[in-house]
Amino acid sequence: MGNFLYIIAVVLVIIWAISFFGGYADGGIIHALLIIAIIAILLRVIRGTA
Repeated sequence: MGNFLYIIAVVLVIIWAISFFGGYADGGIIHALLIIAIIAILLRVIRGTA
């Protein structure tokens, strides 16, 4: 389950970067998803399972 969350987090960061640099803005939902993705990555790094 941890790997699955990590993969989702990385995909969300990539989608955010593409939409941010591509000029496409779909509201605040992508930013909320980005925050969740960053938190998931940080928790994985802090726990030392990276």
